[in-house]
Amino acid sequence: MKCPFCQHDDIQVLDTRVSEEGDAIKRRRRCVNCDKRFTTWERIELTMPYVVKKNGSRTEYSADKLRASLMLALRKRPVAAESVDKAVSSIEEKLLTSGQREVDSVFVGELVMAELKRLDKVAYIRFASVYKNFEDLAEFQDAIEEVGDGQELSTKA
Repeated sequence: MKCPFCQHDDIQVLDTRVSEEGDAIKRRRRCVNCDKRFTTWERIELTMPYVVKKNGSRTEYSADKLRASLMLALRKRPVAAESVDKAVSSIEEKLLTSGQREVDSVFVGELVMAELKRLDKVAYIRFASVYKNFEDLAEFQDAIEEVGDGQELSTKA
């Protein structure tokens, strides 16, 4: 491994820890040449299933696309980036444990909706309105009632 700062290849491992979930190893490293420190992660690389879109085309799963969708729905909402990362990990775990080589985009969308419903109800409504292609106020009202559980939705960030 080379230092990301100076490209030198003499690197020391200062600390090694297993993640809380037990699925990754975190290593703190130091470059002997420039003395800068950085962190690396080691994870098991499993093959994610292909996503079959509504039009029948197949595409590789993209964590970046998933994260971007979540971040768009959560824009200007009081949700920590760490919570988004946990949601992405949760969705990925469900995709991996499905045991399928291909999954419908509808399945992925439902997983996203479940995570957004848990994270932030306003973001859930935002995502649902696009994902389910709401065409009138009644559909918004139904979605609001579904997540409301007798509570008011907070719109202040």
